[in-house]
Amino acid sequence: IHVSQDSPLVLQSDRNVTVNARNHMGQLTGQLTVGADAVEAQCKRFEVRASEGGKVLFSADEDEIVIGADRLKVTGTEGAVFGHSVETPHIRAEPSQDLKLESPTRSLVMEAPRGVQVNAAAGDLKATCRKELHLQSTEGEIFLNADTIRLGNLPVGSFSSSSSSSSSSSPSSSAPRQTIYELCVCPNGKLYLSPAGAGSTCQSSSNICLWS
Repeated sequence: IHVSQDSPLVLQSDRNVTVNARNHMGQLTGQLTVGADAVEAQCKRFEVRASEGGKVLFSADEDEIVIGADRLKVTGTEGAVFGHSVETPHIRAEPSQDLKLESPTRSLVMEAPRGVQVNAAAGDLKATCRKELHLQSTEGEIFLNADTIRLGNLPVGSFSSSSSSSSSSSPSSSAPRQTIYELCVCPNGKLYLSPAGAGSTCQSSSNICLWS
């Protein structure tokens, strides 16, 4: 079936339009059906190729579905939903757009046998949570390497010459303002600041350690 040049070929039916392919024994090997509600293709492998070069843009068989386009764009408001796992070597957001990984109802886990690396080459790296933030290394060390390391909002513990006293005394108006502090660690691991002196002013009986 063919038509003259620059003329369309129209197959029209009040019901379905079906194209069948059979082998030399008459067995059905492929079928394309255009219906009122759907277009169905039944074959061992379905392929969509580019007009130039013949590159496979989409292919599907019983084992896998392959999308060979340079970019897969999902325009739905809910994005793409995967019922099981997703395997990819690279996740990237659109230019000038933020990349967000979110698990609205459960936890978000990233695991790799050779390590997980997170880089922010031109900006800040922030980790915030509602409850506790745990940094744990089972065999190695936790190494903080920066020009400036700050521990904000640390409580200031009381200090007195008597180790049994844990109450803080009100500073005298004539006393110089305290600007240097010592970083102390309670037996339970909690950090606090203590006014620096000629010797260590950290005390296990500090009010911070006793109340934590």
